[in-house]
Amino acid sequence: MLLQVNELRKTYATGFEAVKGISLQVNKGEIVALLGPNGAGKTTLISTICGITNPSSGSVFIDGYEISKNFRDARKLIGLVPQDITLEPFEKVLNTINFSRGLFGKKKDDALTEKVLTKLSLWDKRDSRIMELSGGMKRRVLIAKALIHEPRLLFLDEPTASVDVELRQSMWDVVADLKKDGVTIILTTHYIEEAEAIADRVGIINKGELLLIEEKASLMQKFGQKILKVELQKKLKQLPKELSEKNVKLSDDGLSITYIYDTKQKKTGITKLLSNLSNSGINLRDIQTDQSSLEEIFVNLVREKVE
Repeated sequence: MLLQVNELRKTYATGFEAVKGISLQVNKGEIVALLGPNGAGKTTLISTICGITNPSSGSVFIDGYEISKNFRDARKLIGLVPQDITLEPFEKVLNTINFSRGLFGKKKDDALTEKVLTKLSLWDKRDSRIMELSGGMKRRVLIAKALIHEPRLLFLDEPTASVDVELRQSMWDVVADLKKDGVTIILTTHYIEEAEAIADRVGIINKGELLLIEEKASLMQKFGQKILKVELQKKLKQLPKELSEKNVKLSDDGLSITYIYDTKQKKTGITKLLSNLSNSGINLRDIQTDQSSLEEIFVNLVREKVE
């Protein structure tokens, strides 16, 4: 286990509780996505784990080092890519990266610097000033700064914020490559597709609470619903009485029927539905199923917590 968080709390002087007793364990080589809306407490949680913000209570261990008692040893193991772009605009990319490595007491390593910048498609920009780069390139520089001291645990706080769709996909590829190199990654995001695309496990945070953390596949199976879509050979004006269940709907064009069923139930009701269709003389053209998306699961979980 690389990271262990025990009952972490952060309460500000105003009485606002940004982090409410969160416990979390992350194994080496994992990608964990912390998913939640803006203001959910994701950034505060990361800042507290990294020792930037002092916790009100609880503890954080990184590879056995407690962050408040062994800050230097723990911090050397951490790379942090903040949400905001905080770079010296007049400095060159190469100098920016080398300076960051020096901050951690490590000697200059030209071969490593070239490797990191090349992996992030920045090598040809090494002599460019930060102010000359696009927003996406600046974010890549932040990742390079976080990686140059060879951390074992990388935090990405909203890594693709304000990044276009094409570059976002490219960033996901970078994260996947980092995992192959053995880097453990925790990212915060409010982009559902980001968590769904690259994470091994997904944690859902809302109002300072970690509602759950599960393997992505297990989460979707446990909380997901499936949608059965039946395409019809002939148009229907309305559903027969035998099919008038709340989970069965006729499309506006009358050429298909959708049926929502719970994957957790032993009996899905599909057999009964198909039997009723046959008994009603309705001929089918095609049948297909779709799994609920992570976005639907997230919205349902947050709604349940509010209610």
